[in-house]
Amino acid sequence: MTAWRRGTKPTRWYPRRGEVCLINLDKECPALVISSDSLNAHSLDVCVLPISSAEHKAFSLRPKLKAAEGGLLRDSWVKCDQSATVEKQLVVYPPLGSLASASMQRIETAVKTALDLA
Repeated sequence: MTAWRRGTKPTRWYPRRGEVCLINLDKECPALVISSDSLNAHSLDVCVLPISSAEHKAFSLRPKLKAAEGGLLRDSWVKCDQSATVEKQLVVYPPLGSLASASMQRIETAVKTALDLA
């Protein structure tokens, strides 16, 4: 696995759906990009799900990601009950990594349940 290093954003770069990126808020926090690539390419904002290394057993809407998945350093949980929109300029380049389709399917199911879309 190649070590992650911060870089200068290429001119036409945008975060892709399924990528785990750091978001530069008060501090840098990992998040999963869930908005579509067509929106991400042209919008000033992206829709993300925060990722936490703190397990909350009471929440079934927080799928677990194993360490190294998506470039994460430790086991983490995706907060599917806390979707947010952030300005694209707050997304740190490059992304930490991308999730496998099986993980994205689990997360999509949890988001649909959280938003009562299932």
